[in-house]
Amino acid sequence: MSYITDRKRVDGLGSSHSGVGHWMSQRVTSIALIPLSLLFLFPFIGNLGGGHAAMLETYAQPRHALIATMFFIVLCMHMYQGLQVVIEDYIHGHRLRIGMLVVNKLFWGSTAVIAVFAIAKIAFSA
Repeated sequence: MSYITDRKRVDGLGSSHSGVGHWMSQRVTSIALIPLSLLFLFPFIGNLGGGHAAMLETYAQPRHALIATMFFIVLCMHMYQGLQVVIEDYIHGHRLRIGMLVVNKLFWGSTAVIAVFAIAKIAFSA
């Protein structure tokens, strides 16, 4: 009788030895996006008719700024991981795959940095 869990049994298997960690990370980010999406979208949708000043006033509050920052960071992580899997599965040329993986990482990394910078600028300028 073995007392090893299923995760421990497959840990370290696969070509990159990180498949289970990547899979778990993508599931955690997808679960985290459920409440973060709701907490981000309700104030955003509530201010759609209020104009630019109302939106700035809402996201100048620390609670909304923190939720928006967490939302965009987790969203960019989740999108990066999902697109990485698609690229690895469906792009067969080695150079093209490596190039697309680099572009994927740069795109979602820069998107996260720009989003955090924009939210910080709104939060600290009010």
